[in-house]
Amino acid sequence: MTEPTAHPEPDDDAPAVRPRRKGIYILPNLFTVAALFGGFYGIVMAINGRFEQSAIGIFAAMVLDSLDGRVARLTNTQSAFGEQMDSLADMVSFGAAPAVIVYVWALSGLGKLGWIAAFIYCACAALRLARFNTNIGVVDKRWFQGLPSPAAAALVVGFIWIVDDAGVRGATRIDWLAWGAFALTLYAGLTMVTNVPFYSFKDVNFRKSVPFIVVVAIALGIALITIHPPTVLFALFCVYGLSGYAVYAWRKSKGKPVSVIATSTDEPDEKGLHS
Repeated sequence: MTEPTAHPEPDDDAPAVRPRRKGIYILPNLFTVAALFGGFYGIVMAINGRFEQSAIGIFAAMVLDSLDGRVARLTNTQSAFGEQMDSLADMVSFGAAPAVIVYVWALSGLGKLGWIAAFIYCACAALRLARFNTNIGVVDKRWFQGLPSPAAAALVVGFIWIVDDAGVRGATRIDWLAWGAFALTLYAGLTMVTNVPFYSFKDVNFRKSVPFIVVVAIALGIALITIHPPTVLFALFCVYGLSGYAVYAWRKSKGKPVSVIATSTDEPDEKGLHS
């Protein structure tokens, strides 16, 4: 008979094996940091009185924010760190930055009402992002619950951009501009925390083939924007900012459910929504 193999006794003096540290994926987070820079740049330009550059910074942040998640999915580099980083960058670029920009541009002339409106917008952006993070598993992916924060920011800074492009200066001393900015800031902020459904475009599959006419339509859309970016972009986001209420009213009139909270997350095309 062979002798049983003796198992070596554990060496108490041997160094403990540390778990391998998880790295941070650089590619998607580069887009997120760039979007964060766009928001910061917008604040700095507003302080310096260059509001057109502020608006461009926020719109650039919107484009970059729409790309970081798609890049992460395409390269299979999603991570919990990236999700948290994206939320923090969104809070700066689409929450704090638009509030500061519109306050410096017009709301400071309204005294306390001005900074209260700016704060309401900022607080609603934080609440909207927190609700999005906690409800991400139960909301129908085809719809946003409330106006998404990038679209709310586009409404506020788009208005500033179009007025500044028209050559109007000193908005703090023009009553109708200051009160218009006040109303739009409250509308954008409060709409973020409603339950009104806004189409998310997340069910659009960029990997599927599309008819040739779709490519032509995209090219025409880009050409249309280049004609006069402030007017076209502001008009597009005004339509989008009202579309949720139109969908809500239409569903109500037809007796259809209006909530975007799904009763099941197992079906990707879940239609069992409750009101």
